Amino acid sequence: MAKTRDIPVYLFTGFLEAGKTRFIQETLEDKRFCNGERTLLLVCEEGEEEYAPEQFADPAVFIRVLESQEQLDIDTLSRFVEETRAERVVIEYNGMWMLDALYAAMPEGWMVYQEFLFADAGTFLTYNSNMRQLVYDKLKSCELVVFNRFTPDMDKMAFHKIVRGASRRADIAYEAPDGKVVYDDIEDPLPFDLEAPVVEIKDEDFALWYRDMSEEPKKYEGKTVRFKCRALVRSKLPKETFVVGRHVMTCCVEDIQFAGLVCQWEKANTVRDDSWMILTARLSFKFNRAYGKKGPVLSYIASEPCEAPTQDVATFY
Repeated sequence: MAKTRDIPVYLFTGFLEAGKTRFIQETLEDKRFCNGERTLLLVCEEGEEEYAPEQFADPAVFIRVLESQEQLDIDTLSRFVEETRAERVVIEYNGMWMLDALYAAMPEGWMVYQEFLFADAGTFLTYNSNMRQLVYDKLKSCELVVFNRFTPDMDKMAFHKIVRGASRRADIAYEAPDGKVVYDDIEDPLPFDLEAPVVEIKDEDFALWYRDMSEEPKKYEGKTVRFKCRALVRSKLPKETFVVGRHVMTCCVEDIQFAGLVCQWEKANTVRDDSWMILTARLSFKFNRAYGKKGPVLSYIASEPCEAPTQDVATFY
């Protein structure tokens, strides 16, 4: 059987009038990007600005428009590629659609190479207040956030905190009305000391620590950590193993999930299910049957019973 051909996807997200169309237009006018590859331009929303295909650097750009989310499916996207014989895909995604809908519709072989989020600085804070789940959905995996129409009276920290609440890896750019671009240089020191003999994680920092540990595991290999957690005992877990963690809210109440880690201890059978403890353990990343793959594994050192934290659900704010 022939191997499925990989198709790179360049994904541009954001809400209406955020500058996606203009940026994509300029990108497709650039000969360094348009160098003969057949390109499918998938437009999932149409704003006031329209594309000017006659100005593209290469005629091998084929525009297809999705009028509704119901059209976003594997069969339709596969047909578009077959019709155009596209070698890559550029997507202007509808900001009101969740990204999971796109991932579920992507044919085999499609891979997101780059993901950018464009936002109108004048409306972004309002969108975040009223539609936090949609904003977080676009922030969590993008590589670059561009705030267009950013004026001198706007507070960069307000925007910075929202982005960092979803991702510590995304670059942030502020584009002024005159086109001048300034990149975010606000430092985000971690609120705990990774060089300490025991890394103390405060209750209010659990969510941040868990995400940072998941994104950059090498930093935590072999570290001894101490934090307040909920212990869960399950019969399906491997012998001498229990789970510790906390519920974390990433963007809204509907998105609360239990952020758990496997903990190994020869006396795991003495742990009381659904109890709170302050755990001290050494962290490593290796295969564990509880995960079915490589993941963070805590080696028990000590614990003491405690009350649940004042704020049971951990957040990034």
